[in-house]
Amino acid sequence: MVAFLFWNINKNKATLPLIADIGELYSIDIILLAECTIEPGELLSQLNHGRDNKYFYFGFSRCEKIVVLTRFNEASFIRPVAESSRVTIRHLQMPGLIDILIAGTHHISKNHSSPTSQYSMAEELSRLIKDAEKNVGHSRTVLVGDLNMNPFEEGLVSAGALHAVSSQQIALRNTRKVQGTEYPFFYNPMWNFLADVHADPPGTYYYCASDHMSYFWNVFDQVLIRPDLINRFAFQNLKRLLEIGTTSLLSGKGIPRKNVYSDHLPIIFSLDL
Repeated sequence: MVAFLFWNINKNKATLPLIADIGELYSIDIILLAECTIEPGELLSQLNHGRDNKYFYFGFSRCEKIVVLTRFNEASFIRPVAESSRVTIRHLQMPGLIDILIAGTHHISKNHSSPTSQYSMAEELSRLIKDAEKNVGHSRTVLVGDLNMNPFEEGLVSAGALHAVSSQQIALRNTRKVQGTEYPFFYNPMWNFLADVHADPPGTYYYCASDHMSYFWNVFDQVLIRPDLINRFAFQNLKRLLEIGTTSLLSGKGIPRKNVYSDHLPIIFSLDL
């Protein structure tokens, strides 16, 4: 199994020991962080101090919004194949394992952009991923990040954008033809966190808008997988963390402790490669 952590840490250095704890508790192999302003040296010093899990930082990246750390000590094992200011797509090639693409992103915020802009950027992200897939010759892709959209929004579900569906059965059709054009699917398991029947609290990010309409809980932090990886996705290991060891990430009101750690909850998952 290759285990992943994604967390938007809200530019908060207080999350640093918790990131290290997650890495150790869940044997995380690849860490992706959004809104990380911690210097690489300080980050690695905390992650590696007195721990068995040793992490390595890969230096230059065109992506300003995502920091990637890994336990793999060869840069060639997880090299960038496509990047923009908000997206990094890495080709993971480990000896004895099938190779995959890992796309990490921090999508544009609702606070500073319109739904139209978010949709347009989702189209651009989709094109970037498809170009990377063409480059490596397969579509074994996992997309993870703070998408700043809920799973039901247009940028996630539209065929021309990320085309992410809630049904494995539908995703396994691989593509859908719309007006003569084939569009590949993503499968989005994060739909399961939208209600408190199976997940309490129901989301990864809480925001109470001073408006007539507010969702309160949102699932902005997501992992999407191409159909070719569904049978390798360990569904039982997909978790949205509410606590790390004895440290709760939620306040007494049951919402993220924004002023202490982050306004987002971390997600972990794994793939059997």
